[in-house]
Amino acid sequence: MILAIDVGGTKLAAGLVAHDGTVTRSVRVGTPQGADAETLWRTLVDLVSPLSAGAEGVGVGCGGPMSRPGGDVSPLNIPGWRGFPLRTRLAALFPGVPVRLHNDAVCLAVAEHWKGAGRRTSHMLGMVVSTGVGGGLILNGRLVNGRTGNAGHIGHVVVEPVGGPRCGCGGHGCLEAVASGPALTAWALAHGWTPRSGGVRSAAEAVDGGVQAARDGLEPVRAAVPEAAPARASVGGAGSGASVGGGGSRGASARAGEPGAVTAMAGGSGAVTRPGGERGDPAALAGARVAGAGETYREDRAVTARVLAADALAGEPVALTAMCRAGRALGIAIASATHLCDLDLVTIGGGLAQAGEPLFGPLEEALREHARMRFARRVEVVPAALGQDAGLVGAAALILAGERYWG
Repeated sequence: MILAIDVGGTKLAAGLVAHDGTVTRSVRVGTPQGADAETLWRTLVDLVSPLSAGAEGVGVGCGGPMSRPGGDVSPLNIPGWRGFPLRTRLAALFPGVPVRLHNDAVCLAVAEHWKGAGRRTSHMLGMVVSTGVGGGLILNGRLVNGRTGNAGHIGHVVVEPVGGPRCGCGGHGCLEAVASGPALTAWALAHGWTPRSGGVRSAAEAVDGGVQAARDGLEPVRAAVPEAAPARASVGGAGSGASVGGGGSRGASARAGEPGAVTAMAGGSGAVTRPGGERGDPAALAGARVAGAGETYREDRAVTARVLAADALAGEPVALTAMCRAGRALGIAIASATHLCDLDLVTIGGGLAQAGEPLFGPLEEALREHARMRFARRVEVVPAALGQDAGLVGAAALILAGERYWG
């Protein structure tokens, strides 16, 4: 068995993964907010200790940036770790077995390529849209690491160069500063959103996510919300007449992570597949269903983003505008990545991947507008297939799949 570890801004997870990629046991705990380096380390040690006996190797996914091969980490969403020697600490804790560490978003991409929606393609970008926005790049069937091992940080591709919000990385207009859960929530609250859907007891609870985002330097763009945002928004190409319903029905027959929930067809027609397996036809997008949110681990900040998505589905104007803004930013970034890397497939995982038509409709519209080269128009965007265990599966693949993802 491989001990797999997933270190994120809202949760720490560990599990035992068999050689076929099956997670046989897993445990999760909330990431201590505002904790110092040693408190975070002790929390992680306490989490993995019950799983450590007999581990053949240790694979770790952690937020970046990080140094490779040394394995010092400085996750933007874990301020207590700056240059923390995570790999060195784990190697001392597990002497005699290989310890391999990579970016958590890279591990999610690796998981989808190895065992998920990307199994049939050699050229893909795996994205996670949650507390942050990250990615991993697979070209010619192999993971692209880049000079320092930090390739794939699509969350820091600039999508709003003029007047864009300040990002936790220190830049402005980054995709993460527009489309991450905390950024979305902060923007919506600043523009008058009051949560209507279930999941929070009061607007004050929702503000927690916005406050955290503000602490991270995520400021809303200084642009007015339309006075009368429609409950139904056109997202089709010019003359398509296509529209998506803000209050569309939820399909319960398939969930992200269940077999058959996603059909990935590399080199397809350029359609965007929604959660639940519905595909957006480039000519008409009416009637798309949205799968339930599944059982992905969430804490207050991610729950708030989920409530924002639910309000958008119900037609709340500010929530719709916020999700549209995020979807368009994602579409612009994916178009740029596709032109640069000649991708077949993009998978989108994380809590916001279940937002449905309010996110995926504007994403598809922006992708059509900006992916103009013939080869780029064939890229397909689908929800990630592996659900909450994807990070653990990808971390284990760093050991189990050898040089394919580690070299």
